[in-house]
Amino acid sequence: MQNPIKIYWDNQAKANLKLIYEFIKLKSLLGARNVIKDIVSQSKNIHFTEQYQVDEILGEPYRRMIVRDYKIIYKIQSKTEIRILQIFDCRQNPIKLKSN
Repeated sequence: MQNPIKIYWDNQAKANLKLIYEFIKLKSLLGARNVIKDIVSQSKNIHFTEQYQVDEILGEPYRRMIVRDYKIIYKIQSKTEIRILQIFDCRQNPIKLKSN
């Protein structure tokens, strides 16, 4: 059996989650909670480091998973560790992702 993946959240990703929550909460508290729950749950479903695709904008070593309208950007630290770097709203211009 493979060792479980350890997931670390950068401060930038945590800040992104908070901003997403605060924005959606203006329209729906329940909606905001559900979006954040879905994003966090998806990150916990990583069973091996290369499970998701290389990000088409950032390239190697950045990988991405999509949850609702959000892209979770992560980087492989080792065979058993990943670091979630950013949560990006896919409705924005993708060029913004490179500037963050």
